[in-house]
Amino acid sequence: MKAEAGAFLDHVRPDINAALDELLPGDNAPPSQVHRAMRHSIFGGGKRIRPALCIAGYSIYFQDYSRILPVACALEMVHTYSLIHDDLPAMDDDDFRRGIPSCHKQFGEAIAILAGDALLTLAFEVVTDCRHFPADARARAAAELARALGTRDGMIAGQVFDLEAEGQPLDAARLETIHRAKTGALLSTSVWLGAYLGGASPAEAEQVLNFGRKIGLAFQIVDDVLDETETKETLGKTAGKDRERGKATYPALYGIERSREMVREVTEQARRAVQPLGARARLLIEVADFLETRCS
Repeated sequence: MKAEAGAFLDHVRPDINAALDELLPGDNAPPSQVHRAMRHSIFGGGKRIRPALCIAGYSIYFQDYSRILPVACALEMVHTYSLIHDDLPAMDDDDFRRGIPSCHKQFGEAIAILAGDALLTLAFEVVTDCRHFPADARARAAAELARALGTRDGMIAGQVFDLEAEGQPLDAARLETIHRAKTGALLSTSVWLGAYLGGASPAEAEQVLNFGRKIGLAFQIVDDVLDETETKETLGKTAGKDRERGKATYPALYGIERSREMVREVTEQARRAVQPLGARARLLIEVADFLETRCS
């Protein structure tokens, strides 16, 4: 199963990259500096997990995923916007991302901020202009994406909670709230968008959303573990910064081994969430298995 999920990710990644290349303005299109910065961050590596999850959700209903590619790309745009802003000195202050200089190190802070803003803006243009789907479905998709990024249990809320928790006493409820918003909201919405636009019934969409919530939590716990156990070379960014800054992480509260156990437990909950879909959920389950192995 893990090998099949890896093959799926390897298969869809070139299609995602090709679609991103078409959707983003060219390097020389004015204002060229911000467009170069956008492309620097988008094409500087990355596993394309969020767009791949969107495609996996859509693949429950359709084998040909070409129609969902623009929406999948929009998810990568908003994810990259968040990384650009995360790396800024006012936030996590990291000079490297995916093994190359962070956007602000390459282009300066002002252009990096604008590049992040531009990717976020372009993402909503892409979703609302994706004529493969009815207007009401596009409007709902844009609204759910905005909610996943916002201040009511979305990514920005998670970032604020994360900043506020630095150096503060940790407890389980606070930690889970941070992780569910900071990372889980966008990951769960990614797979939900694919299923919803593929024609999921309300019950099926809820099952897929629950799957995404569990996967999102597991994914962030894995990232916490990797920050403690991997090197700068393997991570592509500075290792050990969470601990140095007193970040709210699962290893800080539970230790490495218990955190790994929790990844396994939460991933199993994700599998159970989509069991009612039967054989159609195979790809989602395979992707869950694959992501679980990141901290094994």
